[in-house]
Amino acid sequence: MSVTTTNLKDAIINRRSIRKVKKSAAITKEKIEELLKISVNAPSSFNMQSGRLVVLMDNEHEKFWDIVKETLRARVPAENFAATEERLQGFKDGVGTILFFENQATIKQMQENAPSYKEQFPFWSHQGNAMLQYATWMSLTTEGIGASIQHYNPIIDEEVKQTWNIPAEWSLVAQMPFGEPNEQPGEKTSLPFEDVVKFY
Repeated sequence: MSVTTTNLKDAIINRRSIRKVKKSAAITKEKIEELLKISVNAPSSFNMQSGRLVVLMDNEHEKFWDIVKETLRARVPAENFAATEERLQGFKDGVGTILFFENQATIKQMQENAPSYKEQFPFWSHQGNAMLQYATWMSLTTEGIGASIQHYNPIIDEEVKQTWNIPAEWSLVAQMPFGEPNEQPGEKTSLPFEDVVKFY
């Protein structure tokens, strides 16, 4: 891999959406498994741990992006499809894709266990999934692996569930294609610190 590892502080500051990734023999199933064993320690409300991950690699990863492409082909005007296809190819050229799900059965159980918070659990579950996504993204970034968060759900959900035998109660939240970075990301703009953080 031509990229270098970094520490967490630098990863947080320098993280970017890398939408063009490529294959790398250094990014193995074992490496991804090692990193995910770290990121699944992300917190969740009531420690409900409703997040679920499916990792697609090699041919399964490519099959996923073919599904996305054909689904979008039926929806995107033909004159605009070339740009869509090019973007999707940037994901497909990578090593793999992590699919993030929320287990609705877990959320339902939490609602039954703590009915006074019933309305909040769906929101809290998505907050937990966002933290799981971020922890995963940071774990990849510290190893020099490029990634981005994509949201082609819900239009692909049923075909994805059928193709990989995903439990019916798992709800697709986001997709994270990853691989060796194959582009130089643009400058990241941030609001002034003082507009975001207030001290009293």
